[in-house]
Amino acid sequence: MSEYNPKIIGFLCNWCSYAGADLAGVSRFQYPPNIRVIRVMCSGRVHPSFILKAFKNGVDGVLIAGCHTPNDCHYISGNFKAERRVAVLKNLLTQLGLEPERLRLEWISAAEGEKFSKTVKEMTEDIRKLGPSPMKQEANE
Repeated sequence: MSEYNPKIIGFLCNWCSYAGADLAGVSRFQYPPNIRVIRVMCSGRVHPSFILKAFKNGVDGVLIAGCHTPNDCHYISGNFKAERRVAVLKNLLTQLGLEPERLRLEWISAAEGEKFSKTVKEMTEDIRKLGPSPMKQEANE
């Protein structure tokens, strides 16, 4: 029997997290190939509908990554928006029958390629323990 490989979508801010992911690649930090990256200008621009649509289409986990700390956002308040949205979405996911751990928010700077690698490894393992998304079957029907 083959090992379950979760599908993870990563919304990474252009200025920090995407650059951190790039640094992870350039530095050859190893991490599972389970993540598909979507580059966004700011974590605050990730609309809740994007996340819900990803889960509806059978994704097992969603990572949102923004600038190093909420106060370091290049767009001033984007990280605060992302933080509020994720808190609300985690409650909604619970009501929809999904584990809130399937949605993760991280602050990763352009200089933290190793942190990006570690985050993807941890998230992949966490999702692997949860198993496939219950919505995956609905997406395939």
